[in-house]
Order: sequence, then C-alpha cells, then structure tokens
Amino acid sequence: MKIGVLLSGCGVYDGAEIQEAVLTLLAIEEIGAEAVCISVNKNQHHVIDHLTGEEMSESRNMLTESARIARGEVQDIATVAPADIDALVIPGGFGSAKNFTTWAFDGPDGEILPEVKLFLVNLANIGKPIAALCVSPVVLSKALQGSDIHSEMTIGTDKEGSPYDINGFSAGLEKCGTKTTMKSVREINVDKENKIVTAPCYMMDASILEVRKNIFSAVKALLDLV
Repeated sequence: MKIGVLLSGCGVYDGAEIQEAVLTLLAIEEIGAEAVCISVNKNQHHVIDHLTGEEMSESRNMLTESARIARGEVQDIATVAPADIDALVIPGGFGSAKNFTTWAFDGPDGEILPEVKLFLVNLANIGKPIAALCVSPVVLSKALQGSDIHSEMTIGTDKEGSPYDINGFSAGLEKCGTKTTMKSVREINVDKENKIVTAPCYMMDASILEVRKNIFSAVKALLDLV
C-alpha cells in the first residue's frame, strides 16, 4: 500500500511542519505502508527566518525544500496520478495557508493552487481517503469548495488552549461549505462517507508526544478507510 504525503516546503512558518511531516512518515511505516512524498515545483510565498520570525530576502522552491524532509525522495505533483497512491496525508504548517492556498492572507476567500486542487478533487472523486492534519483542512476545504462533496472536518477545539483562532478558522471552513466539529489533540474526526480524516495536531497547545499519538490515530484511521 502506498500513502502519499503532500509537503508544502520545509519549516512550520513557511512550509510543511517538520515534526508533523516526520511523524506522518513514521506512522505510515508503522502500519506497514509505503510513503510517497509529493510536492509542487513552485516557489514558496516567502521565506521566514525560524530563529527570529522575520522574512528573509530570498526565494525557495517547495519541491526542493520538501526534499530535505523526504531525504531526496520526493515527486513533483504534476507527475503523480491518483491511481499511483492508495491514500494521502497533508501535514500542517503555514505552507498550507501560504503556498498551497492564500488563506493566511485572504482567509476563506483566498485561492488554491490549481494543481493542488485538481489532485485533491481527483483523489476524492475516485474514493481515495485523505487525511488533513493541523491547519491543512483549509487546503482540502478550498479544493472541495463548490463540489458535490460536503465534508466534515475539525481544525481543533475552543475548549482547550490554542495559539490560533479556532473559531475563526472553523467559521472560514464553514464558509467554504465544510461542516466543522470541535476535537482536541487527543481526538480525530473521521468523515466515513467522504473518507476524510482530520486531526488538530499543533493547532492546539500540544506536546510532541501528543501530536505523535494524534497523527498515528489519523494514519491508522486512514488505513481503515482504504
């Protein structure tokens, strides 16, 4: 079994969340599946100095940066067909809201990269399960917006601590046509009808151990939907 891992770069503030990405790769290995890392051959929106939080005056390519996580084994999304994988995981990180979409700047009214939208819609249309971690429900929600697929997802809960506006994100997802539910980092949401799994991960105030367990639960649920 092959499970795709869609990466938006390398680094929480301008690409894929590295810990979530690596823990995803670990969970896929643990369930006996093969990970297929995928990215987009386009530049990131910008580059952030992860020490200071300041924007840097350089550009970086998502595919090249994702290769850092994938140890060089990453495929251009343009070369991957939905039939090539059995399921897909989208780790979090600001790259989902800056590179794959413009949600970080325009909210739910923002755009999504056409190649990402096409890939996700095609996967959903042929019944391939998709897991969106952390903030990545914004990517999947934008991809499915206006389609006949009316999904249910979680991006966290307002009942526990979070560094982000969970209610604001949830309202944005609802605006895109996605039904939302509140889940903690100890929970996942499984939309069995549409074969979509979502897990809050670092959208909540969480330890790496809590995130590791959250991701393993999501990947295991993904396996059950294949």
